[in-house]
This record gives sequence, C-alpha cells and structure tokens, in this order.
Amino acid sequence: MFVIRPIEQKDYSELLKIAHESGHGFTSLPVNEELIANKIKRAEASFASPEPEKPTEQGFLFVMEDLETGDIMGTSGIESAVGLEDAFYHYHLSTVVHNSRELDIYNTADVLTLCNDYTGASELCTLFLRESFRKCINGRVLSKFRFLFLAQHRNRFANTVIAEMRGVSDTKGDSPFWQWLEEHFFSMDFPTADYLTGIGQKVFIAELMPKYPIYVNLLSKAAQEVVGKVHEKTEPALRLLKSEGFSWKRYVDIFDAGPTVEADINQIRTVRDSDLYRVEIIDAPNSEDNIILSNLEVKEFRATTTKAALNQAEKTVALTQQVADALKVASGDQVRAAKLI
Repeated sequence: MFVIRPIEQKDYSELLKIAHESGHGFTSLPVNEELIANKIKRAEASFASPEPEKPTEQGFLFVMEDLETGDIMGTSGIESAVGLEDAFYHYHLSTVVHNSRELDIYNTADVLTLCNDYTGASELCTLFLRESFRKCINGRVLSKFRFLFLAQHRNRFANTVIAEMRGVSDTKGDSPFWQWLEEHFFSMDFPTADYLTGIGQKVFIAELMPKYPIYVNLLSKAAQEVVGKVHEKTEPALRLLKSEGFSWKRYVDIFDAGPTVEADINQIRTVRDSDLYRVEIIDAPNSEDNIILSNLEVKEFRATTTKAALNQAEKTVALTQQVADALKVASGDQVRAAKLI
C-alpha cells in the first residue's frame, strides 16, 4: 500500500535521485542540489501557510511513498500561480492570411508569437513515477490525486489550470525545435537552456529570443514536425489529462515546442465529480470499485487509492482500518473521494 503526502526534508536524497532519473526536458526538477533543497523548503512553507485571499506563487510538492518499504515511488506537484514573480513564457501558434484579390492568391501561414498569456494560472508539474513502480494504477493515482487537492483547497488556486507536456527530444536531450533556435538566435544547447530555466535564470530568454513572430514554414523540416507534439514517454500523461477535460489551445513550450494543455478548474472531471464522504470502518473491502481519496488537510495531507463503494445517498464510504490510518482519519471523519476512472 502507498500514500501520497507532502514532501519533507528527509526526502531530499530521493528527490535528487529522481532529478537524475528524469533526464533532459524535465525543467521543473533540474539536477541542482541547492535548488532541490530550496524546492523542498518552499513546499514545506506552502503547506504550512494559511489559506490566502487569492492564489499566490506557492509550490506544493508531494511524494508517493510505499508504506511497507518506505521507498519513494515518485513525485508530483502543483504551482498555485505561475509568472507572478518571474516571467512565464510560451509561444502561441496562430494563423495569418496573405491574400491578394488582384492576383487571386490566398495563402495562410502558421506563426509562433512569444507571450505571457498564462501568467497567474495554476500549473500541474513535476510528475515523475520511478520506472520500477510503473505498473497497475500507480501512474493514474499519482497524477489524479492532485485534483482532490485542487477541489478541497479551491481558494489557493486559479480558475485556469495548465500542464506543460514534454516535447520531442532524443536520448541525448537534443530537441529539433531548439536546434533551429540555437542555430539562429542562441549559442547554447538544449540541455543547457533547459537547465538554466529550471534553476530560475530566465533573463537570457528575453534577451536572446526573437522578438517578432516566427513563421513556422521557415523552420527546419525537423522543427516543423515537432511543434505541438509530445515526447513518446509523455503520451500516457497527455491522454490522462485529456480524459479529465484538458485541451490544447495552441500554446507550446519555447524550448522544445511541446504542447501546454489547459482546463477550467471547475470543469476538470475529478474535481467536478469528487465529493465529501463520512468514513465508516469495516473489516474488509466491500466493493471492487477503485476510488481515489484524501483527507481534508493541507500540512498533513494524505491521499491513496482503495477498493470501496461511494454511498451517494448517505454520503458515506466504508474503509478498512489500514486505509483510514494511512489517511490519518477515524470513523466519522470526512474524506474527499471520487471514482478512479
């Protein structure tokens, strides 16, 4: 059995290992010891903070822990509001028309325009499940539990929730899209640019990024082919988010051109379908339905999955003592739960 909980200082060494394992393109977790230590401190401060009047730039980072072995299985995070302190860049892919009535010529072209349109949005980030635990429903739970946290602590988050999907790159970390930008505007490789962004050094973006829209048909053929495409290892995560109601509004990452998807927080399926249920303790599971559930805390947040029936009429859920203990709840307490689809 596993539980998902807020990250703590004791998880530092495991988070550093995850940073190494995640590889290139995982911008939110660069291999930098000082940054990782600060990331944990920031998360602890965010979990300990009182509920704000409106979303602020807080970072909630969680770990999935195997309760039998103590192994850290993976990590997952939420940013409350991005871009309030440091600029948050994207390219927006739009279409322009070149039309001459006199010559009877009509052409369209896609262009990429640098923007900060997602400033203030909440972001799902830092999702990584370690390879040995990529089985059963672990990946779905590690992603979807965040929707319970969003639903329960609504005032901490914005109306718009986004997720940046890792774009196409090879095993060396080279991105076809970045290779074109590097050749014409930058003099650094993709892993370096990605790392600098991850550690917060973003000034070079504003200084070196082309200021005018980029015509996609002027990119190299290899770069054109990856605009809006995800890395093969990211395809399952994208399918999951789409099933929750996320869609692509033609925003892409400025380094690898991977898509950024978005959803209105109230229209995310698990947010919308989750509800509060009163806990009843039973000896053994009484259903074959997989549900995802969490307690209602922030600093002492706990989430997991189990087989249980959600009694809609009575608003109750029957849990074993083991599950209740993992969630730090007792009979009569409330939990937030939804079917795991």
